[in-house]
Amino acid sequence: MKVAVFGAGAIGGMMGVKLAAAGADVSFVARGPHLAAMQANGVTLLASEKEGGESITVHPRCVADAGELGVQDYVIVTLKAHSLPSAAPDIARMMGPDTALITAINGVPYWYFHGLEGPWKDRRVESVDPGGTLWGILPPSQAIGCVVYPAAEVVRPGVIQHIYGDRFSLGEPDGSRSPRVEALSRLLISAGLKAPVRPRIRDEIWVKLWGNLCFNPVSALTGSTLDRITGRPDLRALCRAMMVEAQAVAEALGVKFAISVDKRIDGAAEVGEHKTSMLQDLERGRPMEIDALLGAVVELGVMTGKPMPTCDIVLALVRERARLAGCYHD
Repeated sequence: MKVAVFGAGAIGGMMGVKLAAAGADVSFVARGPHLAAMQANGVTLLASEKEGGESITVHPRCVADAGELGVQDYVIVTLKAHSLPSAAPDIARMMGPDTALITAINGVPYWYFHGLEGPWKDRRVESVDPGGTLWGILPPSQAIGCVVYPAAEVVRPGVIQHIYGDRFSLGEPDGSRSPRVEALSRLLISAGLKAPVRPRIRDEIWVKLWGNLCFNPVSALTGSTLDRITGRPDLRALCRAMMVEAQAVAEALGVKFAISVDKRIDGAAEVGEHKTSMLQDLERGRPMEIDALLGAVVELGVMTGKPMPTCDIVLALVRERARLAGCYHD
């Protein structure tokens, strides 16, 4: 079974190292100093200080050109959502008709309405798939959903620090327990990861997105860490209002939430003094995941006829904040 990790940074690197250490045939697609270091010295995963374990170094095949790898059985994509359209042609070079594409990406996935019965079946989400380009290049019938829970960081080229977590929830867009998703689950479990197969993967996508759509932009606008956002009554109320608006949209699309808004906020509070990824990107002058985490949700609100006044305001503000920093382009 051949597995390629495209965008083998922190999360992709963590998954790839675990798989390679368990004996899987894994290749990495990366770039820059990180790629050079991995080619020279292998890839090291430092054990989580919170969770213990042993640090691991492996020596998988690492390339810049995805075409060198040929057709794979599984391609795990761990890019940020805004990078996917430009990367899609390279990813497609590793995909044959039976290749499964695992989208381990935050936010609303481009394939969201594939395999979903109802009035919006096969609808494209313009915010994450402008013009339906991804749908055409990376057929949604080959996609498997993946909700990422661990945190990791590239501390220096070729070295990844595992911070916490080991669960990657999987799910077919149509909810089936297909042979390919079952085989992938077994493969990840054999590598020491948790990989449950969910019949309603969109429900789990939304529970994670629920927090990302508010905590990320609010942190970027205020510079506040999660403990302040969830602990200050005014900021907590703002996030709660955004989440209530988003819940109405999700439920109109058939999503069922297993937890309450306040329990979701309390769960984020437990993370403590943490800078969200969007705030980190803003501080480092990198493109921000605004459209996948909030823009797409607002688009779905328009589609379902659900008003989202608070989300609309925050979206406008965070887009302008990012434009001025050179981190967002319309």
